[in-house]
Amino acid sequence: MPSISVKEFLFWKKTQLSKGGDNQSLSLLLDSVGGVSTSDLSLLSINPKGDLYLKKNLDYLQSIWQDHLLNSCPIQYLCGITFWRNLKLKVTDKVLIPRPETEIIVDIVFKIFGKKSQKLLFAELGTGSGAISIALSLEYPLWNGIATDIDQDALEIATKNYLNSSKQSNLKFYCGHWWTPFESFKGKLDLAISNPPYIPIDTYEKLPKEVKNFEPKIALLGGEDGLTHIREIIQKAPLYLKEKGWLILENHFDHGEKVKQLLIKNKFKSVEIVNDLSGIGRFTIGRYK
Repeated sequence: MPSISVKEFLFWKKTQLSKGGDNQSLSLLLDSVGGVSTSDLSLLSINPKGDLYLKKNLDYLQSIWQDHLLNSCPIQYLCGITFWRNLKLKVTDKVLIPRPETEIIVDIVFKIFGKKSQKLLFAELGTGSGAISIALSLEYPLWNGIATDIDQDALEIATKNYLNSSKQSNLKFYCGHWWTPFESFKGKLDLAISNPPYIPIDTYEKLPKEVKNFEPKIALLGGEDGLTHIREIIQKAPLYLKEKGWLILENHFDHGEKVKQLLIKNKFKSVEIVNDLSGIGRFTIGRYK
């Protein structure tokens, strides 16, 4: 393990940030590759004495940081991990990097079902890294979950993340397009969740290059108006949900009202647009009949 004085390390850290990037991204690099946690960094800043042992030397860490700055490659992909809620998740360019605002989906579930709940069956359509389903399976050990994705590579990542995060066996993974894997679960789901591709094509073309050039297009592009996949999910949901089963969707920041009307048109009740932390109507929820 390379050793370095704390003062030298803190100077190096300051130098890297002066080149660009943000503190949170550098902290992720130092934690996941360098072996220096965020809490370690805080303590070192307070008491900059002695030596520090790193998993990788500073030249190696600096080369990754340079790649991040020069090529706009997301630091999560370069490090191979991201943190989401209380999970440490493996990510590659085969899956979307789970966003902090998506964490609110778990809070919406808490609000509907309470923190403690009886046994039920939930589904996540388009699981990607598995973040949402893994979080729910850990919070609700009595529940059974089914997480699906159209991409087998994504499912392999999600499965590894589940095995790394949990010793439970209450979450299963299936490959397929939206509702296709659920033919034997018609009328049996208490809850279905999806954060589908919802970026309209004209908006997609203008996305920052760190998103457009690196994150999977299939997980972002929602067709001409951004609602192609959401329409399909909502229209077929009544076949698979129990009576009074819930559907929770993440949608484009200005699509809440349109998604709400689609839910009402398909006989959903208690339809509500839920804001994210920025006050944007990021989620739309409804109960079937």
